[in-house]
Amino acid sequence: MKARVQATGAPRLRERRDDGQVRLSTFIPWKIKKRGARTVVVRPDGAAEAPSTAAHTLDQPLLVALTRAFYWQHLLDEGVVASGSEIARREGLHHSTVNELLRLTLLEPALIQAILAGKQPRCMSLLWFQRHPLPADWAVQREVVAGFDA
Repeated sequence: MKARVQATGAPRLRERRDDGQVRLSTFIPWKIKKRGARTVVVRPDGAAEAPSTAAHTLDQPLLVALTRAFYWQHLLDEGVVASGSEIARREGLHHSTVNELLRLTLLEPALIQAILAGKQPRCMSLLWFQRHPLPADWAVQREVVAGFDA
């Protein structure tokens, strides 16, 4: 049984019977639409709103890069591979790509936690890290990140 949108746009409760059992289903007429890079919910009255405006978005490429970097660093620490160049040969990547990503393991733990939670500054992406290598000193890293908020 297919639910239909009522002319008033009000939520509707439907009853289905499958094999002698009664199941209830609720149909709420709303649509999910893409508006640029954002996903919004369009209510029956036509108003659009972001589903969770307080939620932070995760930067998937940056998360993948962090994961790879820490895995590669583990391989180096355990002696499985001798250098970033060997990792690059095994992964089929350019050696500079591997070395750029390995720099992500030098980030301050608080910054890594912010990235994992999606709370890093909006402009801080994988491309940003590739173009602006942060120094290894965590205090200087904090100053750079604090400059984003200003």
